[in-house]
Amino acid sequence: MQAILATSANGIRALARRTARRDFSIFAVGPQTADEARRWGFIEIKNADGDAKALAEAATRWASRKGVLLHVCGEDAPGTLAENLSLRGFKVRRCVLYAIEPATQLSPEVIIALKAGALDAAMFFSPRSARIFGVLADGLPTENLAALCISQATAQALISLSFARVAVAARPNQAAMLALVE
Repeated sequence: MQAILATSANGIRALARRTARRDFSIFAVGPQTADEARRWGFIEIKNADGDAKALAEAATRWASRKGVLLHVCGEDAPGTLAENLSLRGFKVRRCVLYAIEPATQLSPEVIIALKAGALDAAMFFSPRSARIFGVLADGLPTENLAALCISQATAQALISLSFARVAVAARPNQAAMLALVE
């Protein structure tokens, strides 16, 4: 195996819990994932500073078509990264290391804060989390809340709710999302 493709900090944490080895090359999707790899002691880390498409593009420059790339991911992760690289002649194996269980209800504190209009913004890091919020916040007032989204697809997933504004980050990372705060 020549490198590990990491599309989330969750993937890094799951990998680190399963092996003491830290000598793998990590190809991280963005800064949060790269930072998590550093926190867990991985040394050789490259940051694509983008999304799965950016990681696929960067991996074509960083990797050889001779070795295997291992994509550590969650069970609901789309297979588009592996497909993209496979179409370019790379050998990619997906390794599902974790599952994310969706929340089944908002916390009482969040419900109280939404009803009181005490929140200014909510951050949405994926279309899935946006859809889950949409279901859980159904009937709660969100029209004074700004929705800060990591991608256009994430913003689209919020279409059933009314927000004061919906903003999409210039880059798919937390820093760009925080830059949307007025």
